Amino acid sequence: MEHIIRVLVAKAGLDGHDRGAKIVAAALRDAGMEVIYTGLRQTPEMIVESAIQEDVDAIGISILSGAHMTIFPKILALMKEKNTEDILLFGGGIIPEEDLEKLTKQGVGKLFTPGTATAEVINYLKEWVAEHPRA
Repeated sequence: MEHIIRVLVAKAGLDGHDRGAKIVAAALRDAGMEVIYTGLRQTPEMIVESAIQEDVDAIGISILSGAHMTIFPKILALMKEKNTEDILLFGGGIIPEEDLEKLTKQGVGKLFTPGTATAEVINYLKEWVAEHPRA
């Protein structure tokens, strides 16, 4: 039986713009993935707790507010604390090039910037899950 990829899509912090997150969530669903969209203004704690409860393969964070250097490291720290490092943390939004590199070095998966084709996100998730099967 083929594994259905489960993805939690969340908007963290005070950022109220969720159109991009909804477009990605719909594209992932259309690609056969199971998507849990948490809605706006989620805290890192709420996001990690939801990911654990929903037993997801990946957490996708959309950030347009400029808080990416705070939110991603906080989520990573909570994931480590809760022993959920087998879940992929990836994201997208308006993130400067130098910050993309810093976040990747800290353990964040691929970060997609505006204009990325949804097919690229879908393929990345399929490949990552295939290479990192969860127990």
